[in-house]
Amino acid sequence: MPQPPTEPNDDDASAFLAVCGHTHLFPGARCRVQGLPAPTAFAATPHPVDLYLRFSDGAATDAELHTEDPPGPLLTVPAYTTGAGTVIDARTWTVREFTATGEDEVELTIGTRGPDPTPPT
Repeated sequence: MPQPPTEPNDDDASAFLAVCGHTHLFPGARCRVQGLPAPTAFAATPHPVDLYLRFSDGAATDAELHTEDPPGPLLTVPAYTTGAGTVIDARTWTVREFTATGEDEVELTIGTRGPDPTPPT
């Protein structure tokens, strides 16, 4: 069963914290990315970054934001386990919107499911 990290580790030093409002992602879910050096510029022209997603139940996992065009912005999330013990399979999501907030954060709005992530070989 996949076990989520509870805090970023040394490998996550370049990852930006993204606080998500629910225990999992779905179309319309939102995550607020913190610590970006230029949040307004990032919202206008997103670029690939590593993220550390923290969900509302305290579960957390690494993720990758890809911005190749096509297919457009994609968020790749490995399998993780919610705080209640539910296993969430690895998924890729489109990112429908990037919004700079007045709090030096960028809010990501999740779109539809993207292509399934390629399993490690």
